[in-house]
Amino acid sequence: MIELSVDAQALQALGRRLRDEEDGKKLRRDLAKNLRAALEPAKDEVRSALMGMATAGLEVDGAPLRTTVLKGLKAEARLTGRKTGARLKIKKTPELRNFKNAPKRLNSKKGWRHRVFGQDVWVTQVGEREYFDRTIRTGQGRYRAAVRAAMAETARRITRKV
Repeated sequence: MIELSVDAQALQALGRRLRDEEDGKKLRRDLAKNLRAALEPAKDEVRSALMGMATAGLEVDGAPLRTTVLKGLKAEARLTGRKTGARLKIKKTPELRNFKNAPKRLNSKKGWRHRVFGQDVWVTQVGEREYFDRTIRTGQGRYRAAVRAAMAETARRITRKV
């Protein structure tokens, strides 16, 4: 798992300061919105990395695997609590075509083992190695700068009112 950290204490302090402001709710909402927007380029890059993954083109039991995995991709911003920060995450997929936790397995270096359809033979299959981790790691500096810029903009809005 890749964690992109920005000074969590500074973000928490900013969140506390927002609570004290007259229009703190609006400022908090705007900050959260700006933090999520700062991660949009990362979200787009992960989306393209996953959609660029090779596929056999089989559609079994409904939607394609990659499309289903991408439905769980979201940017999240938290201003309080233990998990303060902005993060990009993909929700687990529940038993999708007998494929538990597809986002994690598709990202795994090791791949996953499964039985060959209709036979008692097991094989190891490897997806697009680190489609999520590698994408985030390469753009980490840009994403961190965008999050800091969103924090700085909110801090400027607060100080202008003083």
